[in-house]
Amino acid sequence: MTEKEKRAGTREWVGLAVLVLPCLLASMDMSVMFITLPSLTADLGPSSSEQLWIMDSYGFLLAGLLITMGTLGDRFGRRRVLLTGAAAFGVASVLAALSTSPGTLITARVLLGIAGATLAPSTLSLIRNMFHDASQRATAVGIWTAGFAGGAVLGPIIGGLLLEHFWWGSVFLVNVPVMILLLILGPLLLTEYRDPEPGRFDLLGASMSLVAVLSIIYGIKAMAEHGFGWILLTCCAAGIAVGAAFIRRQHRAANPVIDMKLFRTRRFNVPLLIDALATFGLVGFSLFNWQFMQLVLGMGPLESAVWSLPTFLVMPLGIALATAFAPRVGKHNVIAAGLLVATAGYVVLALLRADSGIIHLVGGMTVVAIGIGAVSAVVTEVILSAAPPERAGTASAMAETSAEFGGALGIALLGSIGTTVYRSELAANAPDGLTSMELEAARNTLGGAVETATALPRGTAESLRTVAFDAFAREARIASVVSAVLMTGAAILIATLLRTTRTRTGPEATPSPAEHDDGERAGTAARSGAPS
Repeated sequence: MTEKEKRAGTREWVGLAVLVLPCLLASMDMSVMFITLPSLTADLGPSSSEQLWIMDSYGFLLAGLLITMGTLGDRFGRRRVLLTGAAAFGVASVLAALSTSPGTLITARVLLGIAGATLAPSTLSLIRNMFHDASQRATAVGIWTAGFAGGAVLGPIIGGLLLEHFWWGSVFLVNVPVMILLLILGPLLLTEYRDPEPGRFDLLGASMSLVAVLSIIYGIKAMAEHGFGWILLTCCAAGIAVGAAFIRRQHRAANPVIDMKLFRTRRFNVPLLIDALATFGLVGFSLFNWQFMQLVLGMGPLESAVWSLPTFLVMPLGIALATAFAPRVGKHNVIAAGLLVATAGYVVLALLRADSGIIHLVGGMTVVAIGIGAVSAVVTEVILSAAPPERAGTASAMAETSAEFGGALGIALLGSIGTTVYRSELAANAPDGLTSMELEAARNTLGGAVETATALPRGTAESLRTVAFDAFAREARIASVVSAVLMTGAAILIATLLRTTRTRTGPEATPSPAEHDDGERAGTAARSGAPS
């Protein structure tokens, strides 16, 4: 293939725009429920357990099926899997919008999660095959990253605007025209690609991966909400055991779900870890970010979503800078620099106080977003480039799954640390005059403290709010410090382990001598045709 043939043309760039739209919607569907839940709760009257399933079933199925859907795309055709998933996503969106009972809505959210799991790996792996030129592919992956990340921010904003004029089901119907557009333009703009020798599909292995991912993520998220417990710990342990059995099976299977040879090169496994760590801090701290705006600063859901816009708007800046500098200074240096920029943002957030204004909070999160935007775009492109073309779907799914695990761990661990700090601070400094029930309600969550204060005399209520806000600000500072330490450690890790690999954007090359020092690991990657 000549250099001219490698360069993508108008068709590929228009196709990229078509690919970004479904990922934007899939990401929006994860965050739009935060602002939609009160309206649908008033209409459908779900129980507390049903509310949790309405909120979480989508994310659970999405995370659990990413690996399976990525493998299916490699085997049966990425465009085919994408278009099938888009059609199912549109039908499930209509079902969700027209739901008249909690059970129907939960079923629709489950179907949305299953269909949504086809979108991210299929779109990202198609990008891998549409853009053969490394510099163009880096730009395309950056645009894809911005679209996927932007959906999480735009979800509450678009949802709030729709709820101002329509009923809650409208937040789901907005998906339908986009999916119809994808079904029309997809066959015209997207070239089909599949593994020419896929072999038999390992159904048992795919089922084991689903059980392992679902068990671990469910256990982690449930512990973040309810605290540690033997049942949830057992759930996580069972998931880890099934995951270990899954890995052993993949080593022995003739046609594995995941090609374990990919993990034998640092160009693949180190970026996966960095992706998880970057998401750990960003998603984990968002738990404090939204509560600070809505409970401490007293903003409504829509107002707080609007104040989150700068975080989304600056992310393309980080992506553009990373894409521009990667060919000049090396991808590992750009990733390390992005992590250090994120560290600086967390240092700003580590100075947050209860009386800090919105500018302090948004300013710190904006710096974090620039850094993480740079990291995410380059890391994703490195992961894709480390895999041979016939494994692009699997590589894309692994990138998304690592991010899901990082986000779940961030919420669980930072949330658990923060909860411990908050409860200890409130118990030590709570104002006199509270009953045991009032004190317990205030200690459980910041929202409980704010709600308890509404029924207290003015002076006591003011004192309780002050103590609660100070305690919450302290837990946010500790979460910031933990995130800053992790980002610094990740920067050292990427600079040390990938410094000697050939990760510069440019003509595809064979692995560097440093990779051959790993023995058979780099040799396997080279023989499989993995581009640098």
